[in-house]
Amino acid sequence: MKVYLNDQWLAQEDAKISVFDHGLLYGDGVFEGIRLYEGRVFKLEEHLDRLAHSAKTILLEYPWSKDYIKEAICETCRKNQLKNGYIRLVITRGTGNLGLNPRLCKNPQLIIIADNIQLYPESYYQSGLKIITAATRRINPAALPPMVKSLNYLNNILAKIEALNAGTMEALMLNDQGNVAECTGDNVFIVQNGSLITPHSSSGALQGITRAVIIEIAQDLEIPVIEGNLTRYDLWNADEFFLTGTAAEVIPVVELDGRFIGSGKPGTVTKRFLEKFKEQVSKEGVLI
Repeated sequence: MKVYLNDQWLAQEDAKISVFDHGLLYGDGVFEGIRLYEGRVFKLEEHLDRLAHSAKTILLEYPWSKDYIKEAICETCRKNQLKNGYIRLVITRGTGNLGLNPRLCKNPQLIIIADNIQLYPESYYQSGLKIITAATRRINPAALPPMVKSLNYLNNILAKIEALNAGTMEALMLNDQGNVAECTGDNVFIVQNGSLITPHSSSGALQGITRAVIIEIAQDLEIPVIEGNLTRYDLWNADEFFLTGTAAEVIPVVELDGRFIGSGKPGTVTKRFLEKFKEQVSKEGVLI
C-alpha cells in the first residue's frame, strides 16, 4: 500500500512522522474519513470544506489548496488500485517541542491513507446492532466544538472500550445534560410517529456528512426532520433507530441497554433510507 506524506507516496512501512509532531504528542490536528464507491470519491467537496473549517477553528494553517488535496486523494486511490474503500485524510500541526506552544510547529503534515474498511460485519446491516449507553460523557461543546474533527478522540475511545467490555460493538454517548449526543463514531437518528429525529450539534453531535445526506433523503421522501434534544427514554421507545457515518453508512439499531427498539428488528423506514443512500453513492462523486 502506498501512503501519501508531504508531496510523496511512500510504502506503508516508510510513511513516518516525527515523534515530536504535536499530532502525536497532543492530538493536535484534524482529519476526515471519506468513502470511495466504484471509482468515485463521495462528497469530497463537503469533506474538504469541513476539514478547512475544523482547521480554522483550531487555528491550524496549512499551505495546500483544496484542488491540490483533491488531486492527492485521487492519485493515492489510483496508486493503490482502489475502486471501493475508505480514505483517511489527516493534517497534523507538525513538529514542535515537548511544550504546548503550537507556534513552534512550522511545518504541518499532510497524510492520506486509502484502504479497505469494514466497520461492522455485513450481517448487522440485516439483523441490526445491539448497543449500550456509555458512562463516559461527550465533551461539552463549550470545551471543544463538536463540529471539529480533531485528532483528540480519547473521549470516544473510552466509550468504545465500555461497549467492547459489554460485548457490544458500539455505545451511545450522552452530553453533560443527560441528552443524547452521538455514538462513539456515528450520528444518531430515530423514527417516531412518522418523523425523523436527530440530536442537534449543540447537543454534542458531529455535523456528519452522511447525516446531512440522510436529512436530504428525508426531504425527498417527504419525511419531517426534527433536530433537537433526545433522551434515552426517547430512544428506548422509538419506532426505529439507526446510526449513520462515513464508515458505518446506515446501520439499524434493534436494542439499547437491553430494551428492544420497536419490533426488535430493522424497521421499514430505516431500510428505505439504506436503499436510497446506496442509490445515491452509486451515481455521485468525484471520479478518480
